[in-house]
Amino acid sequence: MKRKMYYVLFFLYVIVVVFVLYLNGVFTGEWNSSVNLVINIGFLILIGVLFVISSISFGRLGRVTCELEDVRMRLQEEYKKSGEKNLWANYKDNAEFFAEKDLQDAFDKYRLRVKSTRTRRGAGSSCDLEEYINEDLLDRVGMNFFNSGVAGTLTGMGILGTFLGLSMGLGAFSGDDIFTISDNVGALLSGMKVAFHTSVYGIFFSLVFNMIYRSLMSDAYRTLDEFLNVFRQTVQPSAAKDDENAATMLVYQAGMAGTLRQMLEIMKGSAAEQTAGVGRIVDQFTKQMQSALDTDFKKLGNVLRNAGESQAVSATNVAEMVEAVTSLVEVNRNVQEALTCVMERQEVFARQLEDQKEMLADMCSDMSDEISSQIYTFEQMRNLYEK
Repeated sequence: MKRKMYYVLFFLYVIVVVFVLYLNGVFTGEWNSSVNLVINIGFLILIGVLFVISSISFGRLGRVTCELEDVRMRLQEEYKKSGEKNLWANYKDNAEFFAEKDLQDAFDKYRLRVKSTRTRRGAGSSCDLEEYINEDLLDRVGMNFFNSGVAGTLTGMGILGTFLGLSMGLGAFSGDDIFTISDNVGALLSGMKVAFHTSVYGIFFSLVFNMIYRSLMSDAYRTLDEFLNVFRQTVQPSAAKDDENAATMLVYQAGMAGTLRQMLEIMKGSAAEQTAGVGRIVDQFTKQMQSALDTDFKKLGNVLRNAGESQAVSATNVAEMVEAVTSLVEVNRNVQEALTCVMERQEVFARQLEDQKEMLADMCSDMSDEISSQIYTFEQMRNLYEK
C-alpha cells in the first residue's frame, strides 16, 4: 500500500482544483475576472502534467520494488527447502529470474560476468550483483533526474504566480485622488488573489510531492538492500579467496619440488650403478684384451674410465640444477606472500574509501535538509511580510 502513495497526489489535486474553482465563483456563476480563472487553470494544468509524468515513473519503481521483494521471499523459501545449499546452479542459466525487463537485463549481465571469471576448478574473481542491480538502477527506473526537480519546480511556479498576480494588480491600479483609487482597488485585490492562490497550492503541492517522493525512494532502497543480502547468502557463487589461491599454489610448488627430488635420487642411483658397471666391464675387457693386444688396450681402458668419471660429474650437475629449481620455488612462495599482503592493504584502503563516501553522503544530505529548511523559513517570512 505504501508504494501506491502517489495516488494521494491526484486526490489532493482534485480537491485543490475544486477549491480554486469555488473561490473564483465558477460554481455560483459570480466570477469577476476571467483572467484570474485562466491563470489558475493554466497553472493547475501544468502541475497535473508534472504529476502524470511522475506517476508513470513511480508506477515503474513500485513494480521493480515489488519484484525485488517477491524474488527475495522466493529465494529464502528455496534456500530452506534445499537444506541451505547454494542455489547458483539453479539460476546460472535462468533467463527468467526476474519478470521486470530492467532487472532481468542487469541479471543477464551479471551472469555473463560470472561465467567469464570462472575457471575449470570453479574458482574466479569476486563479483557482486550490486555492481549491476543497485541504487543507480532504481534512480534510473524512478526517473530521479526528473522527480528530484519537481518539488523545486512547483515552488518556483508558486513564486511565479505570486509576482504575476501582483504585476496584474499593480498594472490595473491607477488614479490621482481618493475616488479614482477606490474604483481600482477591486483590480488590485483580484491580482493579489491570483498571487496568493498560486503561492498556496504551489508550495502545498511541493511539500506533499517531496514527502511522497522521498518515502517511495527510501522504501525502494531498503527493499534493494534486503534483496542483495539474501542473494549473497543463498545464490551468489563463492569465489576462491586469496588465501585459498595461495594455498593451492604452495601445494602445487611442493609437489613439483618432491617430483624433482625423486628424479634426482633416481638419477644419482642410476649414475652410480652405471659407473660401477662400466668399471667392471672395462676391467674385464682390459684383462681379456690385454693378453691379445697387450698395452694398446690399456689406453682404451683409461679412456673408458674417464668417460665414467664424466658421467658422475654430469650427475652432480643435475643435482645442482635440482637445488636451483628448489630455490626458485622458495622465491616464488615469498612473492606469493608479498602479493597477499598487498591485496590485504588494498582491501583496507577500499573500506576506508567506502567510509569516506558514506560520510560525504551524510554531509550532503544534512546540507540539503538545511537548505530546504532555510528556504521554508524564507517563504514563511516573506508571507508574513506580504500580509
